[in-house]
Amino acid sequence: IVRRMLSGSIPASVATIALMHFTGLTKGWASALTFSLGIALLLTAVVVAFKQSWQPLGLKLERLIPEARKPTLMVALGVLLGVLVSLSSIGAGAIGATLILLIYPRMKARDIVGTDIAHAVPLTLVAGIGHASLGNVEWGLLGSLLIGSLPGIWLGAQLTRRLPDGVVRSLLCASLLMAGWKVIH
Repeated sequence: IVRRMLSGSIPASVATIALMHFTGLTKGWASALTFSLGIALLLTAVVVAFKQSWQPLGLKLERLIPEARKPTLMVALGVLLGVLVSLSSIGAGAIGATLILLIYPRMKARDIVGTDIAHAVPLTLVAGIGHASLGNVEWGLLGSLLIGSLPGIWLGAQLTRRLPDGVVRSLLCASLLMAGWKVIH
């Protein structure tokens, strides 16, 4: 799943960064997109919170989408996420997790989180390098974020292996709500 998503997201990220470079895409447009993605984060939190209610939809989609089509669908999902992350830095984690949940409704929350992170890290690296080439990186802030993020990622990975699926889903939902709220305010 991760390999397929990356085969769509990495080229899409590179193309989006190139488009931003050559067109001078305005920050105002990116701000409008970021607000829209904040709303999407809040909606994603609702989907995660009510997984049991959404699972029948996912199971219907699972029946409608032949197994042979899922690889192509995951590449297309990767393209979408590559564009969104490159434009706004939002999408790889939150929106990706929701779409994975809908396409693979039987997947456990911890596996969705792991798959999503395994995809998000290389995508974020490529988009970050692209933004650095555009002069859009505050290096001091990045250093602080990395110092806090790396131990947090390790701790989160340890917890998702030990916590029940419902607890992981609740923590994911709370994180999405806080992130969505922060983005729109």
